[in-house]
Amino acid sequence: MSSMASDDTDSVSRIDFIKSFFEEASQICTQIDLNEIEKLVQGLHRIRETGGRLFFLGVGGSAGNASHAVNDFRKLCGIETYTPTDNVSELTARTNDEGWETVFVEWLKISKLCKADAIFILSVGGGNEEKNVSANLISSIKLAKNCGAKVFGIVGREDGYTYKEADVCVLIPAINDSLVTPHSEAFQSVVWHCLVSHPDLQVNKTKW
Repeated sequence: MSSMASDDTDSVSRIDFIKSFFEEASQICTQIDLNEIEKLVQGLHRIRETGGRLFFLGVGGSAGNASHAVNDFRKLCGIETYTPTDNVSELTARTNDEGWETVFVEWLKISKLCKADAIFILSVGGGNEEKNVSANLISSIKLAKNCGAKVFGIVGREDGYTYKEADVCVLIPAINDSLVTPHSEAFQSVVWHCLVSHPDLQVNKTKW
């Protein structure tokens, strides 16, 4: 096979991947539980109406999403919202001095998490207690339940701790196991943008 023919074959296979990726995204759109998203709208509306606060928790790409979500919920929805990963100094100090598993729960304790508030988990797996995966998320969920705060989530696995323990949790359908992470993190953004655009939550319009 000539080099040109090989390049043409590679190009077709790459286009096939791109096509497949977006077809899977389309399937997620049609399979996601819209009723669960509506439950999130109702829960977030109650948090705002009762003067509660919203705390986003996420690791890795989900931490970046958490920071973006904080902006949107504060600016567009008028909900007092925070994420501990926006404070790099405290995050790294707690990691260094107390251990990674403490970084969220101790921050929430200092913030005096209470029954009027909610934590909002953004995660692919949602934590696994037996395998000690995302222990920082698990300990935060336990704290929230102990103090009566609501637990919301958007995750990509139904066997994770968050999906099992949350009051309301949107599951991103796993269309392709090899792409659970990119699809889950991408649709975290899709779902929260739906939330902040919802007429029951949005109080300030976007500029464009």
